[in-house]
Amino acid sequence: MEKPIYLKDSEDAKLFNELRKKVNQRVEAIPENRDFYIQMKAIVLPMLYLGLYVFALLNAENSWLYILSFILMGLSLVLIYLNLIHEAAHNNIFKSKKLNSLVLQIFDFVGANSYIWKKRHIASHHAYPNVDGWDTDIEQSGVLLIVPWIKAKGVQKYQHRFFFLVYPLYLFNWMFIRDFRDFFDSDRVILKTQGAIPVKEKVKMISYKLFYFFYQIGIPALFFKVSVGLALGAWFLQVIAASIFALFVLLPLHPLPDNAFPKLDEKNGLPFSWLHHQFEVTNDLQENNWFVRNVLGNFNFHVAHHLFPNYSYAYYNEITEEIEQFAREHGLAYKRFPITTALGKHVDLLRQNANNAYFILEE
Repeated sequence: MEKPIYLKDSEDAKLFNELRKKVNQRVEAIPENRDFYIQMKAIVLPMLYLGLYVFALLNAENSWLYILSFILMGLSLVLIYLNLIHEAAHNNIFKSKKLNSLVLQIFDFVGANSYIWKKRHIASHHAYPNVDGWDTDIEQSGVLLIVPWIKAKGVQKYQHRFFFLVYPLYLFNWMFIRDFRDFFDSDRVILKTQGAIPVKEKVKMISYKLFYFFYQIGIPALFFKVSVGLALGAWFLQVIAASIFALFVLLPLHPLPDNAFPKLDEKNGLPFSWLHHQFEVTNDLQENNWFVRNVLGNFNFHVAHHLFPNYSYAYYNEITEEIEQFAREHGLAYKRFPITTALGKHVDLLRQNANNAYFILEE
């Protein structure tokens, strides 16, 4: 399967080299090793998740405390993803790849799969962000239409009215459908581009998922006298809370009407160079405070991550300052919105796609 080809532009290549030099100098001038703080989180955040689980079991007789603990586990799961899993996939927490791989495997214990997610993230999303058929993060589910130039069909024509019912189910789809399809559906992009998945990885995926449901639902019901209904209900609310929190952070960064969804030509070529593509398909968020920097893993600085994924989020504040200034000087399409504006823009995208506004403009 022939992969998309970025537009070759020697001037853009020179521009990126110039920007990279400025960024490297800026980061090297920072005296402290900020990755140490992320390394501490690699201990604290998993302990928080485990501690909430143990607290829930020890207070199983109190239904409200049990449910609240599981909901907080869902929120801590998202923090683990933002601060640890995402960075470990890029080998940005430790210098040792083995240690980063160990952190990445936390994902296997919380219902996801580290092996296939890393392939999705690196070989699909980072390689071809916002490119239909190649970026698995904007993959069409059949229920919601994200790519503007695909014509809405069936329920997609009403997606702007019911999306808020679908999005809370995001992680359920991930756990029960998406992982399995990526492992076993030969038509999926991951299998077409990355080759056959080793049998041991398939066995690990199924085994970890069974273990996940056993400790989430089985252990409380079998050993702590939690009713099956309460065990299922608390787990369900945990995943709902995690889905909403995760999408609240992730949706404002790529799928907006202000960002491009580049279409491949007949030769599988993309209309932008790699540098321009990253600016065209990604935006930042204006929020920049202690909570965003230290709790949400600087996901507000997403352009920096796509341009320089080899640096951890601990340096994105300074890197973004260099990017924003460089973009102004060279006419690059750097975009930054308040999070509420960005979320509203995402809803606008759903509405426009439902109404086939793209096709109206084209006709």
